[in-house]
Amino acid sequence: MLYFIYRVDKPNSAELREATRPAHLEWAKTLGDRLRYAGPTLDEESGAMIGSVWMLEAESRDEAARITQSDPYEKAALFESKTVQAFMQVVPWDE
Repeated sequence: MLYFIYRVDKPNSAELREATRPAHLEWAKTLGDRLRYAGPTLDEESGAMIGSVWMLEAESRDEAARITQSDPYEKAALFESKTVQAFMQVVPWDE
C-alpha cells in the first residue's frame, strides 16, 4: 500500500535541515523503489525548504511510520509535525 507522508519543519530550522540534508539524501537512496517520490515543500516567498512530502510503499501505516523514524531528519528532530496517511494512486490513469 502507498502512504503519503507530510512533515513540517520546526520554525527557524533551515540550518539544521541544511546540515542534515546530505545524510538524509544518502539514507533515502537505501529505500530503493519503495520510495516512489519525495521532495521538500517550499516557502512561496523565499523558496526556502520548510517541510517534506513522500510517497512511500509499505505494508502498513505503522511500518511507514517506522521507516521514516530512521530518517536522519527525524533523528535530528527537524520536524514540528508529521502525517502518515494511506493513499490510493489514480493518476496516471489505469486504462
